[in-house]
Amino acid sequence: MAKEKTTFTCTECGGTSPRWLGKCSSCGAWNTLIEQVAEAGPGKNRLSTPQGYAGLANAQPVLPLAAIEAQDVARTPSGIDELDRVLGGGIVEGGVVLIGGDPGIGKSTLLLQAMDALQRAGLPTLYVTGEESGAQVALRSRRLGIDGSQVQLLAEIQLEKILATVEATQPAVVVIDSIQTTYSDQLTSAPGSVAQVRECAAHLTRMAKGTGIAVILVGHVTKEGALAGPRVLEHMVDTVLYFEGDTHSQFRLVRAIKNRFGAVNEIGVFAMTEKGLKGVSNPSAIFLSQHSEPVPGSCVMVTLEGTRPLLVEIQALVDSGGPSPRRLSVGLDKDRLAMLLAVLHRHAGVACMDQDVFVNAVGGVRISEPAADLAVMLSITSSLRGKALPRGFLAFGEVGLAGEVRPAPRGQERLKEAAKLGFSVAVVPKANAPKKPIEGLTIHAVERVEEAMNVVRGL
Repeated sequence: MAKEKTTFTCTECGGTSPRWLGKCSSCGAWNTLIEQVAEAGPGKNRLSTPQGYAGLANAQPVLPLAAIEAQDVARTPSGIDELDRVLGGGIVEGGVVLIGGDPGIGKSTLLLQAMDALQRAGLPTLYVTGEESGAQVALRSRRLGIDGSQVQLLAEIQLEKILATVEATQPAVVVIDSIQTTYSDQLTSAPGSVAQVRECAAHLTRMAKGTGIAVILVGHVTKEGALAGPRVLEHMVDTVLYFEGDTHSQFRLVRAIKNRFGAVNEIGVFAMTEKGLKGVSNPSAIFLSQHSEPVPGSCVMVTLEGTRPLLVEIQALVDSGGPSPRRLSVGLDKDRLAMLLAVLHRHAGVACMDQDVFVNAVGGVRISEPAADLAVMLSITSSLRGKALPRGFLAFGEVGLAGEVRPAPRGQERLKEAAKLGFSVAVVPKANAPKKPIEGLTIHAVERVEEAMNVVRGL
């Protein structure tokens, strides 16, 4: 067997060192050396021989793409509807899922519930815990009301022992909690290092693809909210899920950032209860404040999260400011807020130069799509004038610098969702106006910002 040689490579300049140093001796950068394992042996530099590649491996048969039969991916429901929605319909045989989130947000709780549901459905499962003892996991299962669960549990962090156990038990789904605690004896670095995370994830991915066992990896996150470890970790897996939400709030969002078997940016909404995480069937209710009477500065919009339309309330507060008025947005792009205020002044005659403007998306949701522009502008105007928008009113549409109102994707689905929840008046881009009327919903189609302001004044 070829002997392995460990070196340390600088991520800034590419310089190497035979041992780890806090400071790169080539470029002087601090904490940039990462461990690299190279295989040393008689095969070194053989690619540069005159014989080319023929001496290294045999040529493999190839097929034209048209000759390959495409097959639908079989999915197994996890027993948790909101999790299945994010995964694209269920767990895929041989698929590798990476789920990350802040400490204590509910990753282990959700996965333990899902493993129990799969085990009850007849699928053999294995839960590998590297951060807790078996007694701690059993205690959590009692709190969740699944203390009679038959989920197989393994408290281990050594990769070779985990792979041997998987080979012996042959489960259909394996959870590794977490990939940062797993280590391989083939490397000398500590668990959680870049080399250990990369190599352990690569071995587990090869095992999943070779055996058809679905693998779910739990990942830690950094202070900035990104998954800890090398970026290649997210490239290796099939699906990347992020847990979002405030640990002080009962609601959690699970968002698909990458999914080779389904839609990205799909979200699942959960509520944390005494019995674990429960799916929320009507998530729009979370993001709508319950006012007994309409209040100034509030406008409802319909945003798209993956394939799901969600109604979200946009709130604005405009107050007299000093010589340097503040512009603050929560859940929305602050730079876009400044742009919308300029468009509002130039094309609709609504001036906020000497006013503090605060905008908030209710419920802690983050809206990145420009379809929120029109609702933000109408809520700001409503707060500035002290006049509430009528009950059952909503608006959506992108606003350009020239004052035009551009269409939002899948406008028909947005309007149908609003009508289903009892909304009666909508201001939308002209291109999103439906050809057939929607029962119970009066639609005002506009092409410019000033038209939208005139419609609101007449309501």
